[in-house]
Amino acid sequence: MAEIVILDDILDAAVLVQKILTRRGHAVRAFTEEDDFLSHLESSPVDLAILDLNLKKMSGLEVLEKIKRRKPRVRVIILTGFPTLESAKEAIALGAGAYCVKPVDVRNLEEIVAGELSRP
Repeated sequence: MAEIVILDDILDAAVLVQKILTRRGHAVRAFTEEDDFLSHLESSPVDLAILDLNLKKMSGLEVLEKIKRRKPRVRVIILTGFPTLESAKEAIALGAGAYCVKPVDVRNLEEIVAGELSRP
C-alpha cells in the first residue's frame, strides 16, 4: 500500500484521517508541525501528502509549493474547513490533485485517496 503523510494544525483531525487510511492498509504518519512534516518528507519515501489549508506557521498552499519543488512526484490533497474559490484554484494550479471540504465523508476520502494513488 501507500506511504501517506498528513499535516494538520489540529492533532485530532490528523489522527482521524490517519485512522481511516490505516484501516485501508496504508502506512500513515500524522504531523501538526510544518518543520517536522517537511523533515520527514525529505528523509522518507512518500506517495501522498494530505494538507490542511490553515496551519500554524504557513499555509497549506505554501507547504504544497515546497513539496512540489522538493518532490514533484508526491501526490497532494488539500483539506479545508474554510474553502474559497481562490484557494481551490491556487491549490490545483500548484499541483494538488484534489481539494476537499471538511468535514470529509469517510467513503469520499477513501475514494479520493484511491483516485490520487492510481493516477499515472
